[in-house]
Parts: sequence; C-alpha cells; structure tokens
Amino acid sequence: MRGRTLSAGVALAVFTGMAVTLVAQPVTASPTVVTAAARPIAAPAAVLAAPDISISNVQAHLTQFGSIASSNGGNRRAGSAGYTASLTYVKSRLQAAGYTVSEQYCSSCTYPSNNLIAEWPGGPTDQVVMFGAHLDGVSAGPGINDNASGSATLLENALVLAAQNPTMTKKVRFAWWTDEEQGLNGSRFYVNSLSATQRGYIKGYYNFDMVGSTNGGYFINRVTSTTAAPLKAYWDSLGLQPEENVEGQGRSDDYYFQQAGIPTSGYASGASARKTSAQAAKWGGTANSAYDPCYHRACDTTANVSATVLNRSADGVAYALWQLAVGGGTPTNDFSVAVNPTTRTVARGASTTATVSTATTAGSAQSVGLSASGAPSGVSVSFSPSSVTSGGSATMTLTASASAATGTFTITVTGTGSVTRSASLTLTVTGAGGCAGGQVIGNGGFESGSAPWTASSGVITNSSGQPARTGSYKAWLNGYGTTRTETLSQSVTVPAGCASYTLSFWLHIDTAETTSSTAYDRLTVQVGSTTLATYSNLNAAAGYTQRTFNVAAYAGQTVTVRFTGTEDASLQTSFVIDDVTLQAS
Repeated sequence: MRGRTLSAGVALAVFTGMAVTLVAQPVTASPTVVTAAARPIAAPAAVLAAPDISISNVQAHLTQFGSIASSNGGNRRAGSAGYTASLTYVKSRLQAAGYTVSEQYCSSCTYPSNNLIAEWPGGPTDQVVMFGAHLDGVSAGPGINDNASGSATLLENALVLAAQNPTMTKKVRFAWWTDEEQGLNGSRFYVNSLSATQRGYIKGYYNFDMVGSTNGGYFINRVTSTTAAPLKAYWDSLGLQPEENVEGQGRSDDYYFQQAGIPTSGYASGASARKTSAQAAKWGGTANSAYDPCYHRACDTTANVSATVLNRSADGVAYALWQLAVGGGTPTNDFSVAVNPTTRTVARGASTTATVSTATTAGSAQSVGLSASGAPSGVSVSFSPSSVTSGGSATMTLTASASAATGTFTITVTGTGSVTRSASLTLTVTGAGGCAGGQVIGNGGFESGSAPWTASSGVITNSSGQPARTGSYKAWLNGYGTTRTETLSQSVTVPAGCASYTLSFWLHIDTAETTSSTAYDRLTVQVGSTTLATYSNLNAAAGYTQRTFNVAAYAGQTVTVRFTGTEDASLQTSFVIDDVTLQAS
C-alpha cells in the first residue's frame, strides 16, 4: 500500500455510493454466522458453491515471492529484477492454466515496467468483474504482506477458477499492478488507457492490498455499498463484523477506478495504523499496536503474515467471485494432465520413458486422447495406451534414432477430450561422445521476463525507444548521456564432449557522439574472466549486427556470460542486445 493519501477529498469520495447491481441475485440476508474455524454455508442455490481456497497453496506463492526477493537484492520494487521475476512467475502460472494474459508497459511510471492483465475465457465481454492487487513492493524489503499477500491471494483464486471451469455469467479479469508504491501509477495508467466504452464494461473493481497483517483487522473498502455486499456477506458469516477501510482511503489501486466512475470495493487487514481496544476485543490481537508492525520494512517477510487473516481473505475473494460471476448448474467436465518426471535424457540410438497421469478436475470422467509435439528430428514419441479415461495414466516412450538431433527440447504432451489440457517434458538428446548439445543460454530473446538473467534496473525492456530485433523485448544498456555503468549477465554450464561451441548475439549501437576517433562509451563482452570483445560509440551503425565467438575453451565449465556498458558524462550511446545464444553441437 502506498505510504500516504493522495488528496483531502478522498475520504468523502469513498462514501459516495454508485448505484450498480453486481450479483446475479441480490444478497437479501447474510449467511448464517458460524465459528471462525468452521466453513461458511453454501452459496445461494442459483450459484455454485464457492470453493475453499487452500491456504497452503497461497503460502507457497508467498514463499516464491520471498525467494525471488532474496535472489534480486532483497526487494521486488517496480522496475527491478525482483519485480520482473515476480511478474514472470505469476504470468507463467496463469498461461499454463489457460488464461489470456497480456503485459501493459507503463511508460509514465516512476519506474517504467509492466502491469499484468489476465482474463478467463468465459462470460460476456461487456460485463466485466475485475480483481486487482499491486505486485510491486518497496525497496526496503521483500514486500510479502505488502503486497505479495494480495498478489498470491488473487493468483490462487485465478488458478482455482481455471481448474473448476464453471459456467460464467460475467467476464472475470485479474490484474497485478506495477509502481503502486510510487503513487498508484500502474493502475492509473491502465484506467487512463481505457475508452469510455471499456470503462463502462467494468461493473466492479475489487482491490486487495495487505490481506494478511499479523495484528490485522478486517476492513472493507466502501463497506456499506452494493459493490461490497458479497465481500461483507462472507466475513459476516464468520462473525467478524468488518469495518470501513478508513486507513486505506485513496492509498491503493482502487482510487483511480473510483475516480473514473467504476464501482469499487476490496479487502484489507491494515498497515501502520494502530488497532483500537474495541477492535482487539472483537478480533483479537494487541491494542495500540500497528496492524502490520513490519509495514514498509525489511522484516516484511513470509514470517510477517497471519495465516488466519490470509485464509479468511482468500476464501472471501472466492465467495465474492462465485457470487458475482459464476452461473448455476454443474461445471463443465474437465481434467488435468501431468508428466513425471518432467526431465529426461536419452542418447542417440536409445529410448527413455515417462508416465503421463490424468485427473478429473470438474464434472464427470471422460475419454482423453494423448499426443505429443515439439520432438526434434529423429525422435519419436508414443503412448501406451494412446487414450485413457481421466483419472488414468499412460506410459510415454521417447526413442532417439542414431541420427537424432542433439540438444535440449521441450516436448508438449496434449490431452484432448471435451477440452484440451497439456503438460511439458524437457528432453535432452546426447550424442555418442556424451555431448548434451543444444542452446545453453536461457531466455536469449528476453521475452520471458528477466530470469535467468541478472541485469541492472530497466535494462531488459520493451520500450519503444529502441526496437527489438525479434519479438518485443531486448537488453538496452546505457543511452542516458550521463556517467553510468550497466550490466547484463547469466551463469551457464557449458556441456563437455561437443564438437563446437559458439556464443552469438545481435548488437545494435546507436550514438549521439560526433567523434570519429575517440571511444567515449564502451560495451565489454566477457566469458568468465576473459574479455572477448569491446565495442564503442565508434562502432555505431544502423540495424543489428550478429557477433559470434568460439568458446570451446569453456567446455565442461560453469561460467558467467557478461555484458558491461559504460557511458561518460555527455552524449548518449545505446548498446542494444537481442537473441543471445551459446550453441553446443
């Protein structure tokens, strides 16, 4: 959550009701009150019962965000490598679950970076219910309660919706915002990008910012509004008596939706404000202490989250989502596909096997046909049996001919029934001499976020200021016209036993320097401690040029491929890199 309010008028704006009907049938009475430890009653008969969101799964996402911060300087600030890795983690899970996922570059953000938007396929496009949370944190710490808690809660709800695949009465759109901590910039950019018609399609925006505070309260934005009704109904069913989120007014990503005339609500559990004696008597915890004692501090780790508060928030999101957007009747028949193990190595002239398992995830069991794609030349894939009833399994056999292509490949296993589901296996084909071969550099085109690269902030970008050679992203070092050093690196293990090893990348150099004799700005390319080449403003030219190097000296070693750009105090030089490979064969 952002550290201070935006304007004096926000407090009044929060209590301004906007008439809109969101639920499929109005909530005429709160569900029966039960103890906090018990499950809530079923949803009304016209709506499928909301699922129980696994708190363990939500906590697993928090652990991932914590690990990402630890591996990237201790934080997940917008525009940083930690933020990019967080976005990549969420995006990959959503894409695997079947969401339509897009990134929106926020060019006006303090730290230019991407919002992440995901839509579930069902529901009418002009009836949208939107759920959002900011994905960034502050630079002081890993940002787990603020706001990995909201991000993880929405991610697990999105995955459960995909797994159950119910009939939808409204379109559900999830969003993870960038640059919230610098002034709600990511969500403001998104709202401003919408046409009046697109804004009108959004029938409600629900925001979740800090939903696991250790001394937490139970707060709802615009608690008495029609928009808030399903959120309040769920917490009422637990006897929690939620209150208005006064502390959070104007301080999170619902603000610009509200200013645009879109009805808003959301959960929060409190930040630096102190719990009153009356709240402590009602909710437990410590009176006159902050709801979150680690707010915007380095101690905002996975230990700084209340599992109880987080669980009640996650289940409340599911209850609201089902009330707002899920239709009646039985869910569509659905199944899942998994491969075990997920990696296999096979030598030319040999074969290997893996097990393909299926499970019924919604509705009734069905017949599932199995197929595979992505096998390299000379590798065949077969299944025994070739079709199963969901819940059953098959043996997948991968056979490499004597002339099969060597390297590492992704095999996609597809199950086809009333829907299509898939899983993947990484196959490495080796030659007679034991050469694993293939592409060693990961994410060489920079299209899959920052991992496994380590880069200075803003280097990996889809900014339109310099075009990528292929795709949308590239690595752009320097270009500021001020004294600056930027780096891009990746640790790789070079396989032994191969005949050739070639490092290749495409480089475009653009400069404002006018000299034809002095190298003011430089790009140094290194493998390990060896400098392979140095380029400068003197090498500037239109378009990209491919650069290649023999790196056979590093066979069998783990080394770092590093690009270092240095720029002097005036006149920019941009070193733009794309499509990096280290090919062993």
